[in-house]
Amino acid sequence: MTRIPNEERAMMELAIYLPMLLIVLNKDLATIQQSNFKLKKPYVTIIEQSMKQIQIDLRRIKKEMYKNDLKVCEVNRDEAFTDFLFIYKGYEERHNYFNPRIRNKVQDLMIVYLQDNKINSAKPIDT
Repeated sequence: MTRIPNEERAMMELAIYLPMLLIVLNKDLATIQQSNFKLKKPYVTIIEQSMKQIQIDLRRIKKEMYKNDLKVCEVNRDEAFTDFLFIYKGYEERHNYFNPRIRNKVQDLMIVYLQDNKINSAKPIDT
């Protein structure tokens, strides 16, 4: 049984997923910039805007975690699982995550951030 309330646990999980998402988007951005796309700028713009929003959200989450005395540390990683230590107001809990679950969650977050920035950056064309 966990002592960590759902809201704080969700915040701690985002502190795991968002840095991973930044790494993935950074690699994708480098791939796009080196590719032979005819029109790279729209892709680069959407990814860069998404990365900026992720960084803002991650900064907010880390600030909130610091304020509430919450910490997350990766303890162990193997082919199938990653083990994290969640520290909640002095209490320590170990949580084991299945790596494909982490990948799927990062992918879901990527879709949310890319769609959100695509919609927010869409502007009508003046003719």
